[in-house]
Amino acid sequence: MGATKTTLFTKEQNDIAMMAKAIAHPARIAILQYLVKKNACVCGDLVDELGLAQATTSQHLKELKNAGIIQGNIEGASVCYCINPKVWNQYHILFSSFFKAVDLTGAKCC
Repeated sequence: MGATKTTLFTKEQNDIAMMAKAIAHPARIAILQYLVKKNACVCGDLVDELGLAQATTSQHLKELKNAGIIQGNIEGASVCYCINPKVWNQYHILFSSFFKAVDLTGAKCC
């Protein structure tokens, strides 16, 4: 497979693609929805909430943390996670600008 030619695209296009990739799994969406709903740092509840193995949950948390959308703090033997508001708001702005309202009334499309 060839290398991705990210230089052909704008910074915004690359940012949106990287953000989409970071959240492109239903388990990651579920994690984010749970953290938003709790609106606090969550320790250990995620495995029970998702119904996935601890190792699988940890992998998804790692991807979200690497993308910066969540942050974690070590408390004793466990790690607590919460939404990183700065990055969350960046996602919101970029995706909102990408998903602009479209009016295709009267448009001729296949």
